[in-house]
Amino acid sequence: MMTLDKFEEATEAVKKVINRTDLVYSEYFSEQSGNKVYLKPENMQYTGAYKVRGAYYKISTLTKEERERGLVTASAGNHAQGVAYAAKLYQAKAIIVMPSTTPLIKVNRTKSYGAEVILYGNVYDEACQYALQLSEEKGYTFIHPFNDEVVATGQGTIAMEIFKELPTVDIILAPVGGGGLLAGVATLAKMLNPNVQVIGVEPAGADCMKASLKAGSVVTLPKIDTIADGTAVKTPGDVIFPYIQKYVDDIITVEDTELIVNFLDIIENHKMVVENSGLLTVAALKHLKCKGKKVVSILSGGNMDIITVSSVVQHGLIQRGRVFTVSVLLPDRPGELVNVASIIAKHQGNVIRLDHNQFVSINRNSAVELTITMETFGHEHKKEIVQALTDHGYNPKITMPSKLY
Repeated sequence: MMTLDKFEEATEAVKKVINRTDLVYSEYFSEQSGNKVYLKPENMQYTGAYKVRGAYYKISTLTKEERERGLVTASAGNHAQGVAYAAKLYQAKAIIVMPSTTPLIKVNRTKSYGAEVILYGNVYDEACQYALQLSEEKGYTFIHPFNDEVVATGQGTIAMEIFKELPTVDIILAPVGGGGLLAGVATLAKMLNPNVQVIGVEPAGADCMKASLKAGSVVTLPKIDTIADGTAVKTPGDVIFPYIQKYVDDIITVEDTELIVNFLDIIENHKMVVENSGLLTVAALKHLKCKGKKVVSILSGGNMDIITVSSVVQHGLIQRGRVFTVSVLLPDRPGELVNVASIIAKHQGNVIRLDHNQFVSINRNSAVELTITMETFGHEHKKEIVQALTDHGYNPKITMPSKLY
């Protein structure tokens, strides 16, 4: 059972392995949401995510014999690093099964702590089945990433820190995949203040917890589809599910497109890299119906590979109207390119890519296709430039940029 004594014990235990992640007041998100928003930056942990809390606390409670048998777990990445790091501190062998789709940075970081990594399956659930199989066959001690009361207690230490810094918190937003973090945080939060609201946030493409709460029992989704790989879980934990039923006030789901634009917001306003699952609680701020409340958004992790970062930034810029591509047909005569460039320059558009094709037509009055990718200040600025091109007799067509830089 998750008890106050166990939460206090876990809080002392995890101090040995965690960085202090003091709350960060966000003027930007406070203004955007109408609430007083504080960020709990667990992306700043040594392993890049909160998961080290539950992993270390769980391993600390094992017997010497259980540790010496070797540890095995399954994870999309963050729990993997937590177990690998904790196992290294206890000089225990660790075998980590990760989905084959796991970002490279999470695989390499897990290996860097001395763990053996096995890539298996396309989603967490498939990797977990194989890890359980290894546990039975080899006798390894299995460390579940979320469906374990001890692990959830370790994750719940986040709530203890939140209340110490902000005793008058009104709402805590926690990402949810399998439910370990949400169960731990909600249980302790309600023990400390029954009036605080605890809301889980999960991707719309992997809303197993919302579906389970609606059904009244744990259900398995037929498929999942989300860029939030850390919360891409088909089946929530049945052990921790009763805690969520009892203590969680609501579940909010957000679309992947919301995560993309919030990635830009976090980088530009707080200079932090937060992975897609960690951004769930930030994206949820706009879904809150209240105003003037003290809200804590838990940023669960920041482990993103550079390729993913590049892709998210590009799509975010496009969604925000900060980058767009427009094509126009020009007469094949000197000076037309300069005319178009001067219109764009006059309206402060910044050209970052230009394609000039003279062979789209044999009609010399519209024989040149000019495709321009440019930076703008947003959607209104984009409309202004397109309208200016239209006013000068061009017929601009907006397309998706094939490449930015």
